[in-house]
Amino acid sequence: MPDRKTPGPEQARARISELHSLLNQYNYQYHALDEPLVPDAEYDRLFRELLDLERLYPELIIADSPSLRVGAGPLNTFSEVEHKVPMLSLANAFTDTDMQGFDRRVRERLEVDGVEFAAETKLDGLAISLLYEKGLLVRAATRGDGYKGEEVTANARTIKSIPHHLAGKDYPTTVEIRGEIIMERHAFDQMNKQQLQQGGKLFVNPRNAAAGSLRQLDPTITAQRPLSFIAYGIGYHSDELIYDRHTVIMEKIRSWGLPVSPDLTRVQGLSGCERFYQQIGKRRASLPYDIDGVVFKVDRMDYQRQLGFVSRAPRWAIAWKFPPEEETTRVVAIDVQVGRTGALTPVARLEPVFVGGVTVTNATLHNEDEIRRKDLRVGDTVIIRRAGDVIPEVVSVLMEKRPADSVPFIMPTFCPDCGSAVAKSEDEAVTRCTGGLFCPSQCIQAIWHFASRRAMDIEGLGDKLVEQLFRNGHVRNVADLYELTLEQLSGLERMADKSASNLLNALEQSKTTELHRFLYALGIREVGESTARTLSTHFGTLDRLMHASVEQLLDVPDVGPVVANNIHAFFAEAHNRDIIDRLQKNGVNWPQPDMNRPRPLDGKTFVLTGSLATLSRDEASDKLTALGARVSNSVSKKTDYVVVGDAPGSKAEKAEKLGVAILDEAALLKLLE
Repeated sequence: MPDRKTPGPEQARARISELHSLLNQYNYQYHALDEPLVPDAEYDRLFRELLDLERLYPELIIADSPSLRVGAGPLNTFSEVEHKVPMLSLANAFTDTDMQGFDRRVRERLEVDGVEFAAETKLDGLAISLLYEKGLLVRAATRGDGYKGEEVTANARTIKSIPHHLAGKDYPTTVEIRGEIIMERHAFDQMNKQQLQQGGKLFVNPRNAAAGSLRQLDPTITAQRPLSFIAYGIGYHSDELIYDRHTVIMEKIRSWGLPVSPDLTRVQGLSGCERFYQQIGKRRASLPYDIDGVVFKVDRMDYQRQLGFVSRAPRWAIAWKFPPEEETTRVVAIDVQVGRTGALTPVARLEPVFVGGVTVTNATLHNEDEIRRKDLRVGDTVIIRRAGDVIPEVVSVLMEKRPADSVPFIMPTFCPDCGSAVAKSEDEAVTRCTGGLFCPSQCIQAIWHFASRRAMDIEGLGDKLVEQLFRNGHVRNVADLYELTLEQLSGLERMADKSASNLLNALEQSKTTELHRFLYALGIREVGESTARTLSTHFGTLDRLMHASVEQLLDVPDVGPVVANNIHAFFAEAHNRDIIDRLQKNGVNWPQPDMNRPRPLDGKTFVLTGSLATLSRDEASDKLTALGARVSNSVSKKTDYVVVGDAPGSKAEKAEKLGVAILDEAALLKLLE
């Protein structure tokens, strides 16, 4: 991680926890809701930071780290589909050096001097799998989290470029075609013109339009949208499908009546990859659809099988991303926003600038240290990098255009919202308001977090409504939510009786939850979803957790001194205990565990690798931890068992070398019984 000294273990643990929360939220907004919160460049930066920290401290990698999974889980408005072969993501290359490293690793693992790659454009759309049985389209599903997606068969059948029956006769009995749902630029522009004429909602970009169109509950709406499909490979297939090269099977897919990239070609070695990358880069603006890079795959299938997978991506493929589009504009102001944990985040207000099809007016500046590093000031002309979203990244300052009277930015010494003093600890870059629940911004953010989908999942309670409820005095803390009345809600701006009744029903439904979701909803600092789940499993009941000492908290796997002290301090606060008591009196509940239930796997460490046919990784982890086991991501001499599913990674090989016991899925299920 450039420009930073190497963090200590506890700093790393705290930052990894923060990155988990951010990346999980951004994944969910981008993949499940089609409402991205940050540019791709910012997500990639955070993701690379997480990878760097996990390389430094592999013992801090946990089973549900964003680095080990793809995307986000499906919405409950569609039926769930489990992929027989996981739909993995691709590793990214951002520089020549990254690409050279990929080529070198491939050659070294294969022990060859050169490799042929299949090369094609990286489409900016929504990944989908199409399952054909005896040539008939029987199911279509989104990628979801890579292991489970949403069934969208009725919608996919409305897309003209997806055949209902494969052409020819040489297709397998069962074959799953994978590809991308896109909307071409001219079709996107025409659709937005029609939306404007009809007074409808304008779409931000073709990718969001394609994703939103495919995931309509009413297939007749999807049928009206100009969607296209382009195949990029095969997932599950019956045994009779035999091929020796990726480019050969892509031509076979084309012969079955499915479109493939017209730019698909075979290139020789690194030099061939570099030439293809440059050629596509020059043609990028003239292509009929949006792309954000090119994809290279080792062409020989026996080489692919030999290279295998890491937990998140194949070793035999990489996406070489294009530099994000950039523009210049001027900083007209730097405001400071207050978040749920009191973090003060500077935000640059910009002269409106059109970057990559989107007009942007602000950019997050992260923290005071980031501003100092870039020496950013009000009045500066800056380079803005667009990375596929409304919120851009400030890349650098054009010093030659700096006004003579500019002054350095100074972080306020008092909270801009509540006037409380601010503080900055030595071990983190973030400045925080000390006002706590006295601070309106922190209260509003805490209430919104409590209601969010991954927490209490109170449908219809968005950030704007939370702010309105707070400003009107109806809700001052999360317990007040369950004391709202129909009269209070229907009196709010843009809130009719039906909307008010729907919200009351959603509040009632949210009362029945799970302990780990409730703990996450409380917003205890550094306690993300994973830690909340671990705490729930370890202590079993809320009462035991609330009365745990710091020493007892330190006995919990993956809980260090910082997190332990945060948890202990939270439950020591009388105000927090009062709110929890009110929530339970208002009916918030969760299943109580059988404390006499045996925990036969206490002290045992498990590692999962590959995909399981009957359980997702999360389900397997939950069942193991419920029996007292610890689920780790890295194999060591201390590992007791490695559970191996389909397409396992290098962990299985490492387990064999270390003499660690290996279980297949049948053995795992028997153990869980």
